[in-house]
Amino acid sequence: MVNRPAPVEKDPRAVKLRLLSIACLALMSACSKKDSIGDGGIYITRSACPQLGIPAGTGDVTMFDPQGSTDARAIDVVATITNLRGSCDETGSQINSVAGFDVVATRRDASQPRQVVLPFYNVVMQGGNRVVAKKVGAIALNFAAGSLRAQTSSRVTVQVDRASASLPEDVRRELTRKRKTGDADAAVDPLSDPKIRDAVARATFEHLVGFQLSQDQLRYNATR
Repeated sequence: MVNRPAPVEKDPRAVKLRLLSIACLALMSACSKKDSIGDGGIYITRSACPQLGIPAGTGDVTMFDPQGSTDARAIDVVATITNLRGSCDETGSQINSVAGFDVVATRRDASQPRQVVLPFYNVVMQGGNRVVAKKVGAIALNFAAGSLRAQTSSRVTVQVDRASASLPEDVRRELTRKRKTGDADAAVDPLSDPKIRDAVARATFEHLVGFQLSQDQLRYNATR
């Protein structure tokens, strides 16, 4: 879960991105079959693209008028990030990933036209607990006079050097090694080895988006 990521120093493996700096995971498949069951077990083809997600507690924001109140009668604007989608091109030396999302909002008073600007973050998380890079942007919602609802869209593009997306050869070899029934380690999960598990964690990344919330807004989302 990402709430308020702390500033981080540049990662030495980081590469230039349009919005972010990241090194992404690239695991080689043990077999040409994708997500299938064979003689050696279950084969899973992993993508070099980061997984997309909206961390719990940051996918919506509530604004109050007057500020500081949390009474339901004081709710001014409620906005939600939805329809997160991604596309990724892994064919070249640069991995190009695009994440798009919609923001839908409602308001209490529809008498006048109004623009509401909301900050959002774009984060790359490594191993599920380390922020590698963060970018804060803003998205504008325009309410027409007489309308209680507004909607807009945004997207972010990430470019990753494929050379930065590799696991150590010995780790990849162990993960993709074919295991036969009757072998001493046939039923042993290779990720039970701390060395293998840590290497995979270091090479596993998530691409997360959410509203950049204040402590009060985070507290409201967690306790309402």
